[in-house]
Amino acid sequence: MINRRTMLLSGAAAAVLGGFALSRRGSGPAMAANEEFEVTHTEAEWRELLTPEQYAVLREEATERAFTSPLLHEKRTGSFNCAGCDLPLFASETKFDSGTGWPSFYDCLPGAVGFKTDRTLLFMVRTEEHCSRCGGHLGHVFDDGPPPTGKRHCINGVALTFEPKVS
Repeated sequence: MINRRTMLLSGAAAAVLGGFALSRRGSGPAMAANEEFEVTHTEAEWRELLTPEQYAVLREEATERAFTSPLLHEKRTGSFNCAGCDLPLFASETKFDSGTGWPSFYDCLPGAVGFKTDRTLLFMVRTEEHCSRCGGHLGHVFDDGPPPTGKRHCINGVALTFEPKVS
């Protein structure tokens, strides 16, 4: 039989572990060490190439604060590229306002992104997206987007650059 003290200690332990999982930024490179990508750098080289914010997101799987990316309001025609290797990832025609605070797209360019299961949040399984060329963490994809795909690619703006279409 569980007494009150055991129940309180169990609850406290769950709260501590839950808080740890929710604040966790990541445990290192976004992809498994055995996965190979066309563009590779040492962690020191990545730190030289990226801003601290880009490094945290692309290499350590951090998440930028909602509503902070200038790309959230980008409406010009062009492509959204990986900030780590400049691979075009999303066409501007697929961008939509999801109201979440991050640039969102209903589709990605063919072969541009890879996916893996993300279990970093306690009691939640998500699908993480990464750049197929350099392995950089981009964000997550959800099944609550608009037609025609029903997908919402919720992407950290700091993981992207924008290349306007030249007329």
